[in-house]
Amino acid sequence: MKVAFKDESFAFEFVRNLGFAYYGGSDIGEMMAAAARIKEGDFESWFTEWDKLARRILSRADASLDAGHLESAREGYLRASTYFRTAEFYLHGDPADPRILSESRASQKAYAKAAKLTGPTWEPVEIPYEGTTLPGYFYKVDNSGQPRPTLIFHGGFDSSLEELFYFGAAAAVRRGYNCLTFDGPGQGAPIRKQHLHFRYDWEAVVTPAVDYALTRPDVDGDHLALMGMSMGGYLAARAAAFEHRFRAAIFFDGMYDFRGLLPKEAVAALDAGDTVQCENIIQEGIENSTALRWAVPQGVWSFGASGIADFITKTKPYSMDGIAQQIQCPCLVMDAEGDQFSHGQPQKIYDALQCPKQLVRFTSEDGAENHCQSGALAYKDEVVFNWLDETLDLHDGRKG
Repeated sequence: MKVAFKDESFAFEFVRNLGFAYYGGSDIGEMMAAAARIKEGDFESWFTEWDKLARRILSRADASLDAGHLESAREGYLRASTYFRTAEFYLHGDPADPRILSESRASQKAYAKAAKLTGPTWEPVEIPYEGTTLPGYFYKVDNSGQPRPTLIFHGGFDSSLEELFYFGAAAAVRRGYNCLTFDGPGQGAPIRKQHLHFRYDWEAVVTPAVDYALTRPDVDGDHLALMGMSMGGYLAARAAAFEHRFRAAIFFDGMYDFRGLLPKEAVAALDAGDTVQCENIIQEGIENSTALRWAVPQGVWSFGASGIADFITKTKPYSMDGIAQQIQCPCLVMDAEGDQFSHGQPQKIYDALQCPKQLVRFTSEDGAENHCQSGALAYKDEVVFNWLDETLDLHDGRKG
């Protein structure tokens, strides 16, 4: 699916954020107007127009707040947060670029203002983690304190905490689930502010989130589920193999081996000891692919690598080979017909699982063929939460 852009990467990122309109995180007209001013494949043009839009919406939200129009302010802050995050997306080729931190802080601040205006059902939290904390939000069905089934949800290679509301938490609370979202190492604020890089043993990240959730009286510890998005499909699978307090796990979309997303020839050259050939292959690919021109610097930055070859080397442990069989809880594996990142990966993890499992393939017939069903969140949420209700045997008249 391509909307507003011919460039595959720009088109995907546009649809990814346009889809948030379903839950109030963007709006069609203002996004189309901004896109019309962006030069195809030009990272600076992308930044300039989304930053302008974000600041314009933020200014209007501030004016609404000052005038006492609280709902208008809340809605404006949510959209401004999305556009600041969108503006920053392609800047990571230079980790020293000050706009990375300033835009992400602006996104987080706008979202925090929206959360405050939403009330106590949107609760910012800090999850204890190895001498520091990880930022999160705990979304509640209501403020009654009643124990609820709870979904723990994290992102992947390029996610940020604020977008997780649209990709999972919004649908969860509508259906009677609490949802705990967080950014882990390599993601969101932890990479930008704390300089915490990705780690393959993601159970070391998820287990503290479970420990935190179980301290809350409004969490039903007997009905915990885990969901990971994009590269989070691997991260969640890895965590579920070692953390067995989940009753269900959702791999959105499924991922078996992170190296399967990289150019095969480059990986083969590196494995053969030819670092120069590996880097030459990647550089040639970057010249012809906006997606690769973004993904490689993103990986070098978020994995804490010294360069291209080191990044690819660091990806080697990110595999479910010999580990998938340790997952005990029922699993939903999601697949996308037109996935430009992890084509074929969901089937591989599905085949490796030995627990109760289901594979659902999303297609262009429903406009759901994009990676992580971007742009088709209503259908995606229908599938996810219908499966989760049935798997957790929740047919008790809860909300939704």
